[in-house]
Amino acid sequence: MKTKTIKLDKPEAGVARITMLRGAQMNTLTHELLADFDAALDMLVADPPHALIVTGTGKAFCCGAHLDYFTNDKMVPDVRFSLRDDYLAHVAKLFDRLEDLPFPVIAAIGGYALGGGCELALSCDFRVMARGTKLGLPEVKIGALAGAGGVQKLARHVGRSKAMEWILLGSHVDAEEAARYGLVYALAEPGCEMQAALELAGKLGALSPRAIGQSKRALLACEDMDHRNARRAGLEALGMLIGSEDWNEGMAAFHEKRPPKFGSGKG
Repeated sequence: MKTKTIKLDKPEAGVARITMLRGAQMNTLTHELLADFDAALDMLVADPPHALIVTGTGKAFCCGAHLDYFTNDKMVPDVRFSLRDDYLAHVAKLFDRLEDLPFPVIAAIGGYALGGGCELALSCDFRVMARGTKLGLPEVKIGALAGAGGVQKLARHVGRSKAMEWILLGSHVDAEEAARYGLVYALAEPGCEMQAALELAGKLGALSPRAIGQSKRALLACEDMDHRNARRAGLEALGMLIGSEDWNEGMAAFHEKRPPKFGSGKG
């Protein structure tokens, strides 16, 4: 699948990749790009890969919102505000979809990931960054804030104090510092972030797709639960795995002292 704004391909067996093609515009998130991204996710949900890699072209991974939706003074105010609200809802919906996918999502970051682009990266399960690149939520510098979940997600990842520092100062955080705070799975040399992402996808592809999907489900569920309900959600996820093809294969491989051969995870 290829449109004016994105390309969906499979660089390796079992691995899907969505590349944002608005490099000249820093891969800002237009309605068209969001709709095309949604359509690509529809295709992947129908035929799940072992892992999805999200990346961008040009100097940016993604620099977030398309500000015309907020600042176009040629529009009647009511129309502008309606467009703004529809746009924000569309962005939030896409980020939620990425988080909820039953397979792991890897952000391969080879350029700036700022504002909504950082929120997009935070909606992925793993981040691989090229050295020298930067991410951040600098919205305070233009009198705004990260309204699509980035504030909450960053605090969960790096802790309240560090998130407070980065957000209130509008910091552009370099890849090395982000890695020190656990925000980045792996650092890569410039231009090698895709290879690092593919290596991670290969590791994930050797594991049970069902177990990965249920583990993601349990992790996401526990974020808004107390300890007991989170434990209950974990047990429910485990119950979904017991007796499945992947479960039976994993148990057999363990007892036979051989590597497991997991299926597609469908069904």
